Amino acid sequence: MPLEDDFCDILKKARIGQGLSVGDVARITGLPGGDISALERGDQPRDRAEVRALAKALGLRGEPLEQIAVDKWEPVSQRTPPWVDMVQGSINGYGVQGYILHDEGEALLIDTAYNAPAMLEQLHRRGLRLIGVCLTHGHADHADGIKQILGHCEVPVYLGPEDERLLDWRPRRDLLVTPVDEMAIPVGNRTVRCMTTPGHTPGGICYGVDDEQLPVCFVGDTLFAGSIGRSNPKELYSMHLNSVRDRLLTLSPDYRLLPGHGPATTVEEELDHNPFARIS
Repeated sequence: MPLEDDFCDILKKARIGQGLSVGDVARITGLPGGDISALERGDQPRDRAEVRALAKALGLRGEPLEQIAVDKWEPVSQRTPPWVDMVQGSINGYGVQGYILHDEGEALLIDTAYNAPAMLEQLHRRGLRLIGVCLTHGHADHADGIKQILGHCEVPVYLGPEDERLLDWRPRRDLLVTPVDEMAIPVGNRTVRCMTTPGHTPGGICYGVDDEQLPVCFVGDTLFAGSIGRSNPKELYSMHLNSVRDRLLTLSPDYRLLPGHGPATTVEEELDHNPFARIS
């Protein structure tokens, strides 16, 4: 699976998040504004020096950005634990992923993948009893379909309250649960730990599962392999970076990070290769 973000996406996210215009970046780097605009449209950089100049201007890590832009880095393929199923969907041709965490016959959905029928079919095929829906945020590609899912089985829906306004359809108030930081959700013999990670949206939540062999964290659009999601609104950019740097990338290096788009990765890979990780 290819990276969710190309070099051009990373440049735009970092520039817009910091409230910089193309002209501002041109003045800082000495590069022509037309060249920067072309790079943001998908042109390839001329050389490594150009990449490093842009990284410095945008507060990004130069070597990881160079690896993505020039060396075409991709994360080492990560296997999903046997107790996690990935479900894929599409919204107007744009791919999205949701997950089913299951243990001892119980199941928890993490996002809907914009594909409630496939989620329900997988639950039926495995003979699983749904006990809850965890939403990483309220955008349609991750949350639409909860009406159909709750029509199948009324269960709690975990969502940051700041994101309720983003939903096209809201569950009944008694079904909405605020996943406060470090809240534990039992699934069979496993425990899901809620982590508040605002930035991609005001109410963003990630969900971690400790496991001696394959610990995982469902990160939604807070982080992508080699990048981050777009900060919505852009004023959340600084908070978004803090969520990535101080919450996700301080997890154990062997944690699998399962995003809403693009390939799975690990904390170790992102510490080495993500331009948005903290500059040491």
